[in-house]
Amino acid sequence: MVTDHCFCCSKSNLEEVASASSKCKYETLQVSTEDNITKIMLNRPMKKNAVNLVMYREIMQALEEAAKDDSVITVVTGSGDYYSSGNDLNNFTENLEQIIKNNGEWIKNFVNHFIDFPKPLVAVVNGPALGISVTLLGLFDSVYATNRATFQTPFIQLRQTPEGCSTYTFPKIMGTAKANEMLLFNKKLTAREACAQGLVTEVFPDQVFQEEVWRKLKAFASLPKNSLALSKQLIRSVEKEKLYAVNSQECEQIVKKYFSKESMNAFKSFFQKKSKM
Repeated sequence: MVTDHCFCCSKSNLEEVASASSKCKYETLQVSTEDNITKIMLNRPMKKNAVNLVMYREIMQALEEAAKDDSVITVVTGSGDYYSSGNDLNNFTENLEQIIKNNGEWIKNFVNHFIDFPKPLVAVVNGPALGISVTLLGLFDSVYATNRATFQTPFIQLRQTPEGCSTYTFPKIMGTAKANEMLLFNKKLTAREACAQGLVTEVFPDQVFQEEVWRKLKAFASLPKNSLALSKQLIRSVEKEKLYAVNSQECEQIVKKYFSKESMNAFKSFFQKKSKM
């Protein structure tokens, strides 16, 4: 059975429509459930799936619903050629008042949704990934990538600092030197390099990527639901408080850096270059 949350209002059964109507809200995602897998697809392909504030809110809502539904695992992927190009920088010009008001709580709450997610969470990286879409990968349970994918965290160029608990998870996963290459010195990793350094679980040739990955995911989804969830929660519980603390520290720095003259000039320069393209 397939439930596409974007089209659930077309169901003839009124009770099903009523129970599913809360999932007919997504502007920036496509969310569906099939074969015990809930798939959250970032769906702004014309913007390379850049994450605007609407998408931030909708991803949190989709994770909350997936945590409570009958699926065994949850998958995050992108539509089109990109997994995600990271933050939509229009967030920082169009939503300044909201960012000031929330003082970083919006990004802190967003990352906490990934820390707290109770089921196995899998990233299916279908193309290039940048910024927060990369830093969050350290909070996923498995990451599968096409060989066409690349991974980059260009925070320093925008006079920003890393988020997504990556200042803790990346050194833990890759070792300090390799993590610093990405987080400090803007090294772009190929999918093979990311796999060799432990950020990616497995890489597949692009022409068979979707077929091979979904065959694997369907096998995972046939495993006992409760045992999987409890095992994942035991693994996460060992460092959950540490992740909360790291997330808070990172968000404090993001807010401080954002309002610095240095960052404002970097954003201004970025948009000036963009307007000339």
